[in-house]
Amino acid sequence: MPSTKSIFKISAAHLSLSDLHHIYYASHDIELSDEAREKVEYCRNYLDQKIEREENPVYGINTGFGSLCNVAIEGKDLKRLQLNLVRSHACGSGDRIDPAYVKMMLFLKARGLSYGLSGVSPSTIEQLIFFYNNEILPEVFEQGSLGASGDLAPLAHLSLAMMGEGRVHYQGEYRESSEVLSKFQRPAVDLRSKEGIALLNGTQFMLSLGIMASFELRKLAFLADRIAALSLEAFDGRPEPFDDLIHAARPHKGQRATAAQIRSLLEGSEMISRKKVHVQDPYSFRCIPQVHGASKDALAYAEQVFETELNSVTDNPTIFPDEDKIISGGNFHGQTLALALDHLALATAEWANISERRTYLLISGQRDLPAFLVAKPGLNSGLMIAQYTAASVVSQNKQLCTPASVDSIVSSNGQEDHVSMGANAATKLQKVVDNLKTVLAIELMTASQAFYFRKEKTSDELSAMLTAFREKVPFIDEDRILHHDIQAARNFIEEFEVGAEQIYA
Repeated sequence: MPSTKSIFKISAAHLSLSDLHHIYYASHDIELSDEAREKVEYCRNYLDQKIEREENPVYGINTGFGSLCNVAIEGKDLKRLQLNLVRSHACGSGDRIDPAYVKMMLFLKARGLSYGLSGVSPSTIEQLIFFYNNEILPEVFEQGSLGASGDLAPLAHLSLAMMGEGRVHYQGEYRESSEVLSKFQRPAVDLRSKEGIALLNGTQFMLSLGIMASFELRKLAFLADRIAALSLEAFDGRPEPFDDLIHAARPHKGQRATAAQIRSLLEGSEMISRKKVHVQDPYSFRCIPQVHGASKDALAYAEQVFETELNSVTDNPTIFPDEDKIISGGNFHGQTLALALDHLALATAEWANISERRTYLLISGQRDLPAFLVAKPGLNSGLMIAQYTAASVVSQNKQLCTPASVDSIVSSNGQEDHVSMGANAATKLQKVVDNLKTVLAIELMTASQAFYFRKEKTSDELSAMLTAFREKVPFIDEDRILHHDIQAARNFIEEFEVGAEQIYA
């Protein structure tokens, strides 16, 4: 039965992250545009003719790889060379990555090869597209990439499945790739010269994880402002630090936007307008715009890097048919991404750092709130240990934020003597993003609990969020197992619907 999904045609037209967000989450099918197909065929035909007449070695096409680049390969062995390359490089280790990230890898790899500068056949790209459209998602592992020469091991596992080897995630379970291809009566891809190295060279693993983290962080940034505003209200905070006059005097984009967001969220609130006894608030409340805003600016920088990479060719060598050049360079080197991924991890950790401090202040027994936010502290511990958990997670984030991009290990007998470690930066970032959800969940629990001790109401928008949350995590009257509440609060954050028009406004 033909698909009724909308089709996105892969072409050389610039693709924004917001466009990609829509394509990915609206579950569009993808296909090569006529323009892209022509470019791919043109490049492949040029390469075939070049191989026939070329006597000199061309790296990765009729030579070995890495430090074996000086070993010439006979024409009869060129296909075998590509098969051996994929099999020998499929040595990933550690945990499997989320199949959702693998799906993004498939899209990014298909797009990168579609420019007609890689020398692959249209059928090879169509195999990537077939896997993407049918949710056949290769088993890919966290560890194995140095982030230079591309994400070799992860992309080898991606490619292995296209050859009918290895395993794939399909319909909720991992199966042999050959079995799933047989179900669809789909042949395994038959790699030709250059195709294995084109599939394996590239930054699609670290880029996929970075882009998926940015999608999550757009939503978490949106929620962090709301949770912070709710905490500000529960703590009886002052409105003056959010006045635009302050932020116009120091007009960093994220800072000013955050202050405007908090002002909007507090409109009509009884709590914010009541008379304050205290003259100032601690920094974790007073400096919400400066801290949240800085993290948003860091996210914007990382997104700029990701978007450029999304619209780039990152395999090697690169083929320029019109110029009659095959150039072996270093576009697979992930340093640009590694630096951005490390920077984004730091920014994500700061959202968590300041959140945990607000949680601490809310349970500290200040401003007419009971210690640990229970009616009978002593008999009940209330939210005392929930704050411990947030502190533990924040501390782990600090450990995870040691930059991967300053590290390098020599590989391939010294041929690959500087590597980016961008893949490690990407997997660490994913853990920091996941930890942020836990810390924000605990702050939301704490702010909700604190509001039970306030008579005045907050704004309509924050009240609606509070009411919805209390249906999932009710008031803690007496001590209970808070693990379940934290999980319920995390689920609330994960399931909270935020439209693309809101997060990409």
